[in-house]
Amino acid sequence: MRHDRLIRQTFARPLLEIRDLNVDFGTPRGRIHALRDVSLDVPASQVIGIVGESGSGKSTLVHTVMGLLPDNAAVTAGSIRLEGEDLLKMSTRARRSLLGNRLSMIFQDPMTALNPVRTIESQMIDVQHHDKRSRSQKSALALEMLHRVGIPDPQSRIRGFPHQFSGGMRQRVCIAMALLVKPALLVADEPTTALDATLEVQIIHLLKELQKEIGCSILFVSHHLGAVAELCDRVAVMYAGEVVEQGEVRDIFHNPAHPYTRALLECDPGLVRKSRRTLPTIPGEVPNLLGRNVGCIFRTRCRQAFNRCLQEKPVEYRIGVDQIARCHLLEKERLVSV
Repeated sequence: MRHDRLIRQTFARPLLEIRDLNVDFGTPRGRIHALRDVSLDVPASQVIGIVGESGSGKSTLVHTVMGLLPDNAAVTAGSIRLEGEDLLKMSTRARRSLLGNRLSMIFQDPMTALNPVRTIESQMIDVQHHDKRSRSQKSALALEMLHRVGIPDPQSRIRGFPHQFSGGMRQRVCIAMALLVKPALLVADEPTTALDATLEVQIIHLLKELQKEIGCSILFVSHHLGAVAELCDRVAVMYAGEVVEQGEVRDIFHNPAHPYTRALLECDPGLVRKSRRTLPTIPGEVPNLLGRNVGCIFRTRCRQAFNRCLQEKPVEYRIGVDQIARCHLLEKERLVSV
């Protein structure tokens, strides 16, 4: 069954195709190469997770997809195709028309994502600006969606303001607004980071249920490996602006091929087997992305680095059917096996 699914995915064009994407930020000290040669597919009706440390480029990637980069940022190469159309070649007006229609987003902080001086009802009506229904019909749809995401007594709460909701309830409102327009692609930028563990589990289950119901794809950014394992079909591991490994969640978690992926899994509190005073960490820091980097980007923190890692950037190597990673060690292992 898994083999048949992989064959269907191979011939079906992905909903979102990111190819060789490069993004720079201009600073007084020079250009920061925030994303370098990033390629990623988001198949239709699937959830793709993006994991990595802070500073790995996760939020920069999803903000590039949404067209929300700051003025000092520039896409220097690559393409982002949604349903076959390159978003980077669209006019500003055409791209903006996709927001709240084919593209929708859940932000990390629900308090700053919502307008504090407007009611939830007015904001949920406004987000349906592409819809030709009447205001009363839009209000009824908003009420139905609030009920769907588990807001208690939605008839009265819909007229409330954001500050009158708890953090978890505000995030449910943001999810309701994002899915109200039934987007083809939902981008979720660390939507559970500001929540406690119990609320996080509830939000993950809610997203999973609504995604299956609506049939949209989700690009899900998270630090929490447990949340990714629970929600996602596939996962891309990012480090310092590069995708170093990607594949099906089961393959990545049970057979990580890149040293950075293995290090991330070793540091996950949920996977620590023995009680200890301090949690494991990856020694060193994320490298400076100013100027030109030579060799493997992870070389300064990798316990298995050798001379080639200092001089040559690794290419992609395929592991099994549907897993790829960028690491020179994989070529050495392949030569040994031959």
